[in-house]
This record gives sequence, structure tokens and C-alpha cells, in this order.
Amino acid sequence: MKTRFFFIMLVTMLFHGIRVNAQSPSVKNAEKQKTVFLINAHLTYPGLSEGKLNKAFFDKAKEFFISQNFKVLETKIEHGYKVDEEVEKHLQADIIILQTPVNWENTPWIYKKYVDEVFTSTLSSQKFLTNDGRSDTDPARQYGTGGKMQGKKFMISATWNAPKESFNDKNQYLFKGKSADDALFNVAANYLFSGFEVVPGYYCYDVFKSKHIKEDLDNYPAYLKKVFGL
Repeated sequence: MKTRFFFIMLVTMLFHGIRVNAQSPSVKNAEKQKTVFLINAHLTYPGLSEGKLNKAFFDKAKEFFISQNFKVLETKIEHGYKVDEEVEKHLQADIIILQTPVNWENTPWIYKKYVDEVFTSTLSSQKFLTNDGRSDTDPARQYGTGGKMQGKKFMISATWNAPKESFNDKNQYLFKGKSADDALFNVAANYLFSGFEVVPGYYCYDVFKSKHIKEDLDNYPAYLKKVFGL
């Protein structure tokens, strides 16, 4: 009798175990695959700036997100784009990363053109934002709070000629204590205005003299994993 009882219990446990194991893949598949949108803003200057370093960071990010089972969307602005498609990429993406060189303390001009065209195209459709956030009936509502892209994250990855030491030091002549994020705030502000969360950027400094470029590339995936909580 006892033998029969234990046999029935064993069969029951195995049955339930098989059911749990059989359900696991479906539960896993039910999880929505996340999407990252990578934008390369490099502008080629033959013989001076060929874009190899920014491509290396772009490719490193792509490789990392593929390993994390993300769907990867891409745009290299210099190669051309269609505004409507870029709008849809922004809407699909959970994470957007701008890879850019810093030319004359800003992004290349093609990125500003890209932003003007893509973001402006959404004003009438209100796909990115409703308005600038202010309200005649509610004076407490602040400028810049009319975005509709909450839950999405934006990050800048940039290559600088400026050395790391020129930031976060009030005694430095040019940036006077500002961080690299502060110096590129105008770039991130478009995304804040649209409701994105802006996470701290990843920066490769002093690129014409640095001996740490390989190290910066190698450390990039770990930074992405940490900053996005993956």
C-alpha cells in the first residue's frame, strides 16, 4: 500500500514538473522583445575624420544589444534617411543611443538637420508630444512637459578631442566646471522635451592623443548593461 502511495506521488510530481517545464518557453516568449535605435551622426571629412572610431562604438553597441536579445534599428544619417521612417523608429524604440563625434563643441550639422526634420514633422500629428507643456488653465504646468514618450530612454555616446581633465573642474578655461553631459545638454534637451528619460552619456576623450581608446571600447558594453539595468 505504501509502495503504491509513493508511486502515485512520484508520478504526480513528475507530471507537474513536466507541465511547468512545458510552460516556461511560452512564458518567456510572451515577454515583449525590447528595441534599441542606434543613430550614427558622423560626418566624413576625407583625410581628417573618416568615422572609424564612431563606427567602432556603434558596432560595439549593436553587438551588445543583439546579445541581450534586443531588436536593433539603425540609421547612419550621412547615408540618407526618410523622415517618416525615422519617426517610426523613435516610436518603436525603448532605448535610443546617439553616436556622435563632437565637432566644434557640438554634433555635426547633419544631426541638427535630422532633428529639425524628424521632430518638426511630428508637431501636427502629435506623435512625440502634445504641446510645450504649458496650460492657460493650470499655471503650475512647466515648459517642456508636454512630451508623450515617457518610458523611453536616450543616451549620448560621443568622441571628444577634449581631454577628460577639461571637465568637472571649475579651474578649466573652457568648460568652467561643467561635465560632458552639461556641455551637450542642448542635444539631450530635444528628447527631454519629448518625454524621454536621459541617462548619463558615455564618452571617449582626447581621441587624437589618447592611449585609452581600446579600453574605452572594451568597457562600453559593461556601461550599457549598468546604465540600462540589463
